[in-house]
Amino acid sequence: MNLRAAVDGFIAHLGTERGFSEHTVRSYGSDLMQLVAFASERGATQPGELDLELLRDWLWHSSQRGLAKSTLARRAAAVRSLTAWLARTNLSAADAASRLKAPKPDHYLPRVLTREQMDAILGIVAGRAISDDPVALRDCAIVELLYASALRVSELTGLDRGDVDQGRLTVRVMGKGSKERIVPFGVPARAAIDDYLRRGRPALAPDESAGSPLFVGARGGRLANRTVYTLVSTLLSGVPGTGPAGPHTLRHTAATHLLDGGADLRAVQEMLGHASLGTTQLYTHVSTERLKESYRIAHPRA
Repeated sequence: MNLRAAVDGFIAHLGTERGFSEHTVRSYGSDLMQLVAFASERGATQPGELDLELLRDWLWHSSQRGLAKSTLARRAAAVRSLTAWLARTNLSAADAASRLKAPKPDHYLPRVLTREQMDAILGIVAGRAISDDPVALRDCAIVELLYASALRVSELTGLDRGDVDQGRLTVRVMGKGSKERIVPFGVPARAAIDDYLRRGRPALAPDESAGSPLFVGARGGRLANRTVYTLVSTLLSGVPGTGPAGPHTLRHTAATHLLDGGADLRAVQEMLGHASLGTTQLYTHVSTERLKESYRIAHPRA
């Protein structure tokens, strides 16, 4: 089996056996196909011909192209996973990347909206929904649920009708690594979902079964992630501030507002579906920075 075929097998393994998200599988696949091309140029076409020197050379050339540290870190993680799998499946005699290191990614505080900014956005989508336009009703429910439950965009678009318990105000989510969790949402989100299900969704798709998608597109199929990105980025384009303008900003905002309001850190970790508490602690830094900024602005002796 040549290196290209081995990488194809590894990518299939990630999706079917390891349960990696579609986004991660796609990113790893892109990185490793570039490794295959790089190795081929240097005469390495078999899995056993990968060695530490070649892999270090690949990362060095990647850095010279100006790739971000986070991208280099992901590439290193991808190739470490690959070579460990090659050794485990006897496609290679040794794990070539076991000692491969990459620069640690830079850490930036995520973009977080103020409560006033978030209220303004919710007011915009609610105002549009008054028209009874099915897409406007759907978009209002999407934004309300994203902010209420701090969902990832893939988790939102993956929801089925039966995943939402409107009586208990909870939604069953399939997160990263195919890990299921139950996430709460509030009364405003329930009202927006109710309106969408009664007056919006039937006009977009007649299928009312529990296994059918919760959010659908104009043609009745499951809503694409890109549609949600476009919706949120358009809404955020008019909001002052810098940084990312996608659905993840609403997730960051929800988590920070929860901690600002006194929510327990471990409860927020469970709600977000973070495997590590350290990931969730990032939002405590955001809250601290917001407090410092408010202090600098408001205190006479700051």
